[in-house]
Amino acid sequence: MNLEAFILGCGGMMPLPHRHLTSVLLRREGDLFLFDAGEGTQVALRRLNLRWKKINAIFISHTHADHVTGLPGLLMLSSQVDRDEPLYIYGPPRVAEYVETSRKVLDMYINYEIVVKEVQAPAVCYEGDGFAVRAFPLRHTKTCYGYALEESPRPGAFHPEKATELGVPRGPLWSRLQAGDGVQASDGRTVRPEDVLGPTRKGRKFSYVTDSLYLPEIAPEVAGSDLFVCEGMFERELLPSAVEKKHMAAFQAATIARDAGGVKKLALIHYSPRYADQELRVLQDEAREIFPETVLSKDRMRFSLDYED
Repeated sequence: MNLEAFILGCGGMMPLPHRHLTSVLLRREGDLFLFDAGEGTQVALRRLNLRWKKINAIFISHTHADHVTGLPGLLMLSSQVDRDEPLYIYGPPRVAEYVETSRKVLDMYINYEIVVKEVQAPAVCYEGDGFAVRAFPLRHTKTCYGYALEESPRPGAFHPEKATELGVPRGPLWSRLQAGDGVQASDGRTVRPEDVLGPTRKGRKFSYVTDSLYLPEIAPEVAGSDLFVCEGMFERELLPSAVEKKHMAAFQAATIARDAGGVKKLALIHYSPRYADQELRVLQDEAREIFPETVLSKDRMRFSLDYED
């Protein structure tokens, strides 16, 4: 089962010619999940040829303009296609007010159901087949949440030779064992899944954090992430400005990734517009001193989250 993340926009505060505002799309087989919807989200979706009309849910970190200005257009665009399933929108208090006010002021024609759910983090806000999305609190100038999508543990690897030795013939009974059910062997004995399966295997995890002061409490929320997307808005020299504006410097994002444990890759995002593209390397260099597996996210970049085994 494929799990991929697409950076739709990596900029903060204001869009630049080649840097849309913050938005990330996560694709898990046929399910699509959008995290924030900054200005330019529609453009990036089209340029990547993603099936935006199949988005299951949108998770909003907070209602500052650079994270939600792409949402009204996306909602109206979805009315131009056939959609039978509701679109779910999750976020902190006032996200429902923003959606409803936008619909009224813009006189939106919406031909599908929109379900807005305001979350009180920390909480599991969305559950699907074999995974869940958890919201956790950040600290910004207004209520702001981070999100983590984590898959359930997978059954261990199936050992067909053990099943054969225990008298379970190849066929449907093997499938039942792999699904976690006990079966009856040819001699009448009960064979349990643990008799033929290896140790339980870890599912995959994606975490998303922006905008926030550095908080040590974030680390346990993102622990074990295959991909941790986190704002790295400023370099170390500008830390006083980051603190004043309740944002993080890149080295602080790296500190969270290091302290969390089990993070495979950190992708920095939500850069200050003060940095031209060629100047962003200072953020990466400072972060890599602490967490070597750090990359600079760029618009339309794709990440594949693979199973460990």
